Amino acid sequence: MLSDFITQDKSRKYALNDRGRLLYRSLRDGNISPALNVGSEALGHRLGRWLFLSPVFSRTVRMNAFLVGSIIILALGAVGSALDNLEPLFFFYFPSTRGFESIVLMWLFYWVSLFLIADVIIYVLFRRTGGDLQLFSCVGIAALPLAVFPYLYMLFPYVYRGFPATNLWLSRAVLLILQVWTLLLISSAFSFGKGLRLDRSIIVTLIILYLNIVLLILFGHLA
Repeated sequence: MLSDFITQDKSRKYALNDRGRLLYRSLRDGNISPALNVGSEALGHRLGRWLFLSPVFSRTVRMNAFLVGSIIILALGAVGSALDNLEPLFFFYFPSTRGFESIVLMWLFYWVSLFLIADVIIYVLFRRTGGDLQLFSCVGIAALPLAVFPYLYMLFPYVYRGFPATNLWLSRAVLLILQVWTLLLISSAFSFGKGLRLDRSIIVTLIILYLNIVLLILFGHLA
C-alpha cells in the first residue's frame, strides 16, 4: 500500500522516495501538498483493489461484524449447494444425489479445511502465527463468489455425466469466472489475514489448488 512512497536501496533496505519525503513533511506540518495527488487513484488501481476486495479485507481487524458476515456467506453457500444438489469439492461443483444435510456438511467441511490447511502451509513456509480469527473471517468472505454460484445455477444448470440440464457452456463459463475470482480473493485473504506479501499468498493458493486437483483425480472427477 506504500509502494508509491518508498524505494529499496542496493542492500534491499526500504527508504522514503521523493514523494514519501513530501508526504512525511505534509503530515508533519498538517498540510497535504497538491503535488501528492492523494485520493486520485488511477481507475485501474481502484478496480484492482476491489477485484481483490482489499477495502473489505483491510477492515477485518474489527472481528465481530466480519466474522458474522463470513459465517453467513458460508451458510448461504452450503444451503444453496444443497438446494441445487451440487456437491462441492473445494473450488469445484458436481451434480450429486446426496441428501440435503450431507451437502451442507460437505460445503462447510471443505471451507473449514481450506482455512486449516492454509494456516498450516503459511506456518510451515513463512513461520507466521496468530491472526487466526481474522484469517477465518477473510476466508469466509473469499468464499462469496462460489457461495453465489448455486443461486445462479438455478437459472442455467450444467450437464455432467448424464444429468439433464441446459445452457452447458454458459453455466461452465460463469463457474470458471467465479472460480478465478475466488482464487484471487483467497490470495488476498491470506495476505490480509496473515500479513503476507501478495506474491507469497499466491504461492499458498496455488498449493491448495494443486491439492484440489489431486483430489479431483483421486475421486474420479477428472478421469
